[in-house]
Amino acid sequence: MALLLLSLFLIFVFPLRNNAEGPPSPGYYPSSRIGSIGFKQGYTNLWGPQHQRLDQGELTIWLDRASGSGFKSLTPYKSGYFGTAMKLQPGYTAGVITSFYLSNNEDYPGNHDEIDIEFLGTTEDKPYTVQTNVYVRGSGDGNIIGREMRFHLWFDPTQNFHNYAILWNPTEIIFFVDDVPIRRYPRKSDSTFPTRHMWVYGSIWDASSWATENGKYKADYSYQPFIGRYKNFKISGCDANGPASCRPQSGSPSGSSGLSSQQNEAMAWVQRNYKVYDYCHDPARDHTQTPEC
Repeated sequence: MALLLLSLFLIFVFPLRNNAEGPPSPGYYPSSRIGSIGFKQGYTNLWGPQHQRLDQGELTIWLDRASGSGFKSLTPYKSGYFGTAMKLQPGYTAGVITSFYLSNNEDYPGNHDEIDIEFLGTTEDKPYTVQTNVYVRGSGDGNIIGREMRFHLWFDPTQNFHNYAILWNPTEIIFFVDDVPIRRYPRKSDSTFPTRHMWVYGSIWDASSWATENGKYKADYSYQPFIGRYKNFKISGCDANGPASCRPQSGSPSGSSGLSSQQNEAMAWVQRNYKVYDYCHDPARDHTQTPEC
């Protein structure tokens, strides 16, 4: 009996302790190589200006019954590293999306490209889910082909600011959380990879129809306002209208494509412990539409 109890202790307690310690070090910290800029140096309000406040470098945007809010970069880019620190609202946030993403929807309505970091709102008893997604010449008309990979996190994103970033260059897309790569999406063909210029956006909005458990839980405005906070903005990219000689950013210490072995180890740890959905492993999906799988 004592041996059985010891075995149960080793099986169940030690994995929890390891998870609580966070991922192994990636050994390389791309955010530390890029200086921060002020919000107005890189961005402007896109919509909901009355629901947006800038105070000592920290941008607060919020959603209530009247409106949400969003911001947009001053410049479109053809590649780059795009990051920000975010802090999310605790408690009931079902139906509410707080996001940081790249898109060219305004330039190519109906067949745009997009690279997303989206926090899917949640109920008070469940953790936030961060959804990463890649659209290639898709739209919101029902024919969109999403490439969603979703994660829980090894920390509570409502307690402190944490850094979230998208690296997009001609060979790959890498999603980072506190410099830990959580997902790498390589370019396997021109048809499955976004190559047209994109702008950088952030927003908070009501997506009750799908955001929380496929729309089971809706936004409840008795909890309003729903608040998203952003600071520590980082942009290091090749301007869409800039010189062709601009060298795209790399996500690895070697300066080439791919990740180092230490980065891959950290990413594998995250995916093993915190990945909760992968479109490539969803049996309900038509994988003829996602040949990269």
